Amino acid sequence: MEIERKEIAGLIEIFPKVFGDERGFFLETFHEERYSKILGEIRFVQDNFSSSAKGVLRGLHFQRPPFSQGKLVQVVQGSAIDVAVDIRKNSATYGKFVKVLLDSKKRNQFWIPEGFAHGFLALEDNTIFLYKCTNYYNPNSEETILWNDRSLQIDWSADNPIISIKDKEGVLFQDLNTPFL
Repeated sequence: MEIERKEIAGLIEIFPKVFGDERGFFLETFHEERYSKILGEIRFVQDNFSSSAKGVLRGLHFQRPPFSQGKLVQVVQGSAIDVAVDIRKNSATYGKFVKVLLDSKKRNQFWIPEGFAHGFLALEDNTIFLYKCTNYYNPNSEETILWNDRSLQIDWSADNPIISIKDKEGVLFQDLNTPFL
């Protein structure tokens, strides 16, 4: 497995080793011992699966403590632009983001620890997105930052993305009362 530490501390792109031949391929999407050497002690408690049409944008979401989540995300069919925004108030990179292309052909993964808002844009129809979470989903703890907040300057490369009502009503970054230090 190869890793690429991103310019914001804590964000890591992971490239699992793929074993392939004329029959297809095999890869481990998670191995606790190996991943803990990279990510530290983590415990995943929930796996999520979503399918999105081309142009669907989901995010920017996070959960407040005590339900904050670290996420190991990957696309198993299609491709997506994946974005993590640093919402750790005392971080030197507060308000900055990292954007990664997740692709079922590259089979890459993206580790997003607690203290980040997360979102993605599906680039193909029937993009299937999987993510492992370190805490359970709690609807009362979820918050949304407006996906197109101009102060964040995220180039989603999408003219008219398909957005849920919840995501259209996200807060502006300047109005965020972050619980993460």
